[in-house]
Amino acid sequence: MLCLLFCEKAIERGILPLLQRATLVQTFGQKNHVCLKEGSITVPPYAPPQKMQSHLIPPSIPRSIFVYFRGLFYDVGNDPEGGYYARGARAAVWENFKDNPLFDISTEHPTTYYEDMQRAVFCLCPLGWAPWSPRLVEAVIFGCIPVIIADDIVLPFADAIPWEDIGVYVDEKDVPNLDTILTSIPTEVILRKQRLLANPSMKQAMLFPHPAQPGDAFHQILNGLARKLPHDKSVYLRKGEKVLNWTAGPLADLKPWHVLVVIWSGAGILGDIFVFTV
Repeated sequence: MLCLLFCEKAIERGILPLLQRATLVQTFGQKNHVCLKEGSITVPPYAPPQKMQSHLIPPSIPRSIFVYFRGLFYDVGNDPEGGYYARGARAAVWENFKDNPLFDISTEHPTTYYEDMQRAVFCLCPLGWAPWSPRLVEAVIFGCIPVIIADDIVLPFADAIPWEDIGVYVDEKDVPNLDTILTSIPTEVILRKQRLLANPSMKQAMLFPHPAQPGDAFHQILNGLARKLPHDKSVYLRKGEKVLNWTAGPLADLKPWHVLVVIWSGAGILGDIFVFTV
């Protein structure tokens, strides 16, 4: 919300030439959003690595829950008439599947939330007021196939995370058919998605551990920023490569007047970040 207000005001008043060259690094993203332009970098929201690690259960425990979701279906306080929150997608989930035995959905947030995700095959990741939430990160970390219900979401780190292969996209208008869509997915497709989700590099790319580790989300951000330097295309990180040669490229790129400036806005450990060079 802070980003949206900042961008709208900036556009209304006229963006400073320096900020026109800025690269916005923001949690996930939204297509055609006033804040985002071509070249912006979308990142996952922060999820506590140590806390999640402490809730891991043995992988041998079967996934006995078919569809899992914990969260709001309505936001009565901010949307009393129910026509705006999640564009009705969450309400449609509740109205259509609250009594369906395949769906373990509730507004209650149990202490076993992380463990329950590891027992589920599919984890619903619908939009709320924003198209994203930490729920998508949690699903990837816990190997639960994310069911992405947000028509205009922009997902992070496409080079590191094959979203089409690990997740299931469901259009908001198709939520009433969610049971048919998910039960019609062949078993071999489900198993392939689960194998991909089990890849440690997939999980690492979604996390901000401290200290930073190779391949983590911070590393992915640096790779994205490195692509914006005026290097010859031959030194960009290629598909399948893990490490970028930071010193390659024209000597002029290494001059000391290339200064990285970061403006950190928003609450919490990872707010909106504006990055530009001067």
